[in-house]
Amino acid sequence: MGRNLQSEGRLRPVDLARVHGLSTQAVRNYEEAGILPVADRSPSGYRAYTPLHAGALRAFLALVPGHGHQTAASIMRAVNEGAVDEAFRLIDESHAQLLDDRRTLRAVESALRDLGPAAVPDPEPGGTFIGPLAEQLGIRPATLRKWERAGLVRPRRDPRTGYRVYDDADVRDARLAHQLRRGGYLLERIAPLIAQVRAAGGLEPLEAALGDWHGRLSGRGRAMLAGAAELEAYLRERG
Repeated sequence: MGRNLQSEGRLRPVDLARVHGLSTQAVRNYEEAGILPVADRSPSGYRAYTPLHAGALRAFLALVPGHGHQTAASIMRAVNEGAVDEAFRLIDESHAQLLDDRRTLRAVESALRDLGPAAVPDPEPGGTFIGPLAEQLGIRPATLRKWERAGLVRPRRDPRTGYRVYDDADVRDARLAHQLRRGGYLLERIAPLIAQVRAAGGLEPLEAALGDWHGRLSGRGRAMLAGAAELEAYLRERG
């Protein structure tokens, strides 16, 4: 029966599922989510897909690696609803995010190059207070307090005096924030960079991870190209 359906240009859910290693339920779910066009039903209620549905599935699966599942689904829904300009807007947003991620990477690399180990003396054992740290950086204590409110530094409080105490990691973050501010970066752009440093466990692990970061961004870029090719083929098929 499957061969007869396919010879007529009609496909069962299992025909689409097998090609991509999916379950038939996943194919049905994609249709219900609007990722695939609505399929015709036989008199007995069975779905009858066509090569157009196969093209939609290929396009969606190709878009996922570059844009993520949620955005890829939104792109396909927009196309299937005839809102092609909305689909293009979503694609543009993904490309803009990738560009922003590349700028973030360049900013981190630049800051690491410019952040010499002797730029600021080592903090005192047990931490340093706001006044000495501000003096070392050549900024006002109020600036450090502003950075704290923005989440760039997270000093602890001395339980006896209530004074801010900056440990090694805080001094590192303050140095990096200072370098990035000198480079013209706004606080809201610095915050995610500092978060990257913290997640990596410091500057050295982050520096070692930059190559992998480059690779992941390049992979996303290539995946977006592959997704665009499949989406263009689907758009041509839709006419």
